[in-house]
Amino acid sequence: MPIPNGGLITETNEQYYAGAQGFRALTALAGQSFATTFNTDLILGSSDPTQLNYALNNFKLYTSADGVTYVEYILAFTAVNNSIIFTAAIPLGTYVIVQMKALDGGSFGARDATGETVEENYGGYSYISINDIVDNFMVGYVGDGKLIQTCKKSDVVFHVKRGMQEFSYDTLKSIKSQELTIPPSLAVILPQDYVNYVRISSIDNLGVKRIIYPANNLTISPYEMPLQDNAGQPTQDNFGDNLEGTSITEERWKTTNDRQITGVFNTDNLNAFFDFMQDGYGYGMGAYGRRYGLNPATTQINGWFNMNEREGKVAFSSNLLDRLIVLEYISDGLAYDLDSRVPKMAEDAMYSHLLYSILSTRAGTSESVVQRFKRDRSAKLRNAKIRLSNIKLDEITQVMRGKSKWIK
Repeated sequence: MPIPNGGLITETNEQYYAGAQGFRALTALAGQSFATTFNTDLILGSSDPTQLNYALNNFKLYTSADGVTYVEYILAFTAVNNSIIFTAAIPLGTYVIVQMKALDGGSFGARDATGETVEENYGGYSYISINDIVDNFMVGYVGDGKLIQTCKKSDVVFHVKRGMQEFSYDTLKSIKSQELTIPPSLAVILPQDYVNYVRISSIDNLGVKRIIYPANNLTISPYEMPLQDNAGQPTQDNFGDNLEGTSITEERWKTTNDRQITGVFNTDNLNAFFDFMQDGYGYGMGAYGRRYGLNPATTQINGWFNMNEREGKVAFSSNLLDRLIVLEYISDGLAYDLDSRVPKMAEDAMYSHLLYSILSTRAGTSESVVQRFKRDRSAKLRNAKIRLSNIKLDEITQVMRGKSKWIK
């Protein structure tokens, strides 16, 4: 049987870069259908812009009589199995373009329909979907003459999802980020798919990130704040539960002058210090910089953050009010559809994980076989970590150039 000779890339350059696919009406009859071949499925909430569900559409439809000037098509149409079906008749020879939306919604207007972008589709070739992982595993590892004779597809789906979660914590490129502004409450809500934080940075006027450090050794957000009577005993409501108050610790942290922690002089203190040294001892500017006894862990002006697990928020020090920050965090790789994909550099490691997970939970499997695939899984997972670490020799060389810097 001949092996099919077909490439893995199915989209045209226009589909990939411009997010558009063009057609031309070959008849004037109603009910014409145009089948799209995007890697992204078409989602149609409504073809009527006056309806709320219209905002759910991930594409727009344009038509043109001359192929130069396009206008949005707002008459009735449907989208079934990624095919556009016109309810009414359109003139023979009409140019039709299906334009995928950009992630920010785009601004299409009545201009050239191919002028927009579809970021959702960019870089997708470097990933493989969970569905493809499951299908490939069923074909390549399950069946007669193979180590796994029979296996339910639902079992494979379960183990691949568990593998996605475990891989996401320290192997896959599952770090996400949010750009936020610190409100007057000095706290921001954790993202919906948050598992753990990686880094929180403040962004200065140059767009350079300044690392914000955790305040674990400085403050805390208590889980419970029971109200106490004059004897110090917690008081209860009519149902026998402790009455809760607001956190005094958090309120004090919000109003703390960070200079009292960092030891940073403000302008008034610094001028007074110089005046004192000039009048009292005559040292003048000679004492500048001689600040002994400071704690390096707190001698910084970038600010601090504190994880408030009770409320699901991140609290910040008062000097970060109205500052722009970027929260980098880890997701489990299963929160959204776009997350549920595996980098191709870790594909083999995922197959090894599935083999080990299925065999280790199956009765009657030899322990030597289980241990063999456990070692195989560890080795391939280690290879995936190295591949995805993205270490570049040029970047290391650039950093090492700092060794030749003169220190005066």
